[in-house]
Amino acid sequence: MARLTRRAAVVTGGSRGIGAAIATRLASEGADVAITYSGSAEAADKTVAAICSAGVRGMAVRADAADAEAVKAIVPQVVAAFGRLDVLVNNAGIFVMGPLAECSDEDFERIVAINVRAVFLASREAARVMGEGGRIITIGSVNGDRVPFPGCALYAMSKAALIGLTKGWARDLGPRGITVTCVQPGPVDTDMNPASGDLADLLIPETALGRYGRADEVAALVAFLASSESANITGCTLNIDGGFDA
Repeated sequence: MARLTRRAAVVTGGSRGIGAAIATRLASEGADVAITYSGSAEAADKTVAAICSAGVRGMAVRADAADAEAVKAIVPQVVAAFGRLDVLVNNAGIFVMGPLAECSDEDFERIVAINVRAVFLASREAARVMGEGGRIITIGSVNGDRVPFPGCALYAMSKAALIGLTKGWARDLGPRGITVTCVQPGPVDTDMNPASGDLADLLIPETALGRYGRADEVAALVAFLASSESANITGCTLNIDGGFDA
């Protein structure tokens, strides 16, 4: 039996990249999977088709992570469709880069809204409906621990905030048998940050393995954390960074 049979999951920002890899991996493990997206409906439909090809139910919910009301509506829509929610993967996020003197008020407000507030809102709504064995998994970044070059302060701040939320929520939800974890990838080969892109020459030498990670590697870790095999893991961050933070 697949590890996630009869489980229901939602992956925010699941139409492409790491989010799509996570969604399809959870589906392959037997979960019904909903994804959220804010841009391309075509990309979302493609990911839903891949989910359904695993013989489970899939759905896409259009929700801009910067829109608080849209984020709060995600969980009720998923529960209405699947009848339950067992796994929330907070994956949606943005990257803002620039030196302090050039960062605008809008840059600050937007990165906090998407990278922090949306995680809070989705997790709060999920916690209200999850039962024992529920999983809240947030995709952070190794930059929450380490900032290796200038211009990343806002992004690092937003990802460091997720560490505190993870630890605190683990205490809040532990008595109910719900675990809360934060996965911190290093450089991962996606269309937003390709292994052949402008940042690659800077990032690859910072890793111990000398390469970018793959989205399917992150998805494998998330699938484990979503399963019953991770029942004693909570309140922690798990780096999957090729030794970037070593």
